[in-house]
Amino acid sequence: MSHADGVDWTPGGVPVARRFDDPYFSLGNGLAETRHVFLAGNGLPGRFCPGFRIAELGFGTGLNMLAALIAWRGAGVDGPLRFTSFEAYPLSATDIAQALALFPEAAAVAGPFLDQWATGARRITVEGLEAEVIVGDVRETLPHWAGRADAWFLDGFSPAKNPEMWGDAVMAEVAAHTAAGGSFATYTAAGHVRRALQGVGFQVTRCAGFGTKRHMSAGRLG
Repeated sequence: MSHADGVDWTPGGVPVARRFDDPYFSLGNGLAETRHVFLAGNGLPGRFCPGFRIAELGFGTGLNMLAALIAWRGAGVDGPLRFTSFEAYPLSATDIAQALALFPEAAAVAGPFLDQWATGARRITVEGLEAEVIVGDVRETLPHWAGRADAWFLDGFSPAKNPEMWGDAVMAEVAAHTAAGGSFATYTAAGHVRRALQGVGFQVTRCAGFGTKRHMSAGRLG
């Protein structure tokens, strides 16, 4: 499928995946949520260094990637940020552009990415970024990935609606593909997710969530 069996839109313009009945980002402010959960939760941009690698479960609209790119450019680190995302149901360039229109700061840097995405490219190269979106079921694709990440953005649809992405086996693969001292952050504080991550070697902390969400989770390996 070219997208998650269709996208519905809230009156405020937020895309909702029909397959999972779950929005692609916060109904409040998706960019602010990304910065709180995934950037700050991983200690970024403070940990950025040349060759830094981010991996992600759930590419969605690419908003997390663009937020990371904005932070990377702002940090003035030499060379490109390396970003790998795993996505089962990639959105069309048209839907992504419509979603990003809610965030002028992200939309302002999205053009080169969208131009490449619209051609079917899943390896994206823009100023300051080398990205790859690996399409397919993460239970099949992640074990075959040769890379490792310094930071993980765990951003699949909610564990209650997309349990396959949050299972013990996938969390074990996340750990296996994390560099020594690497980190993760996620919006969910679901107990079974936290226990799965602890069980594969992460030191897991429950943190203050974004907006009306009380808690999120973050941690380091080892």
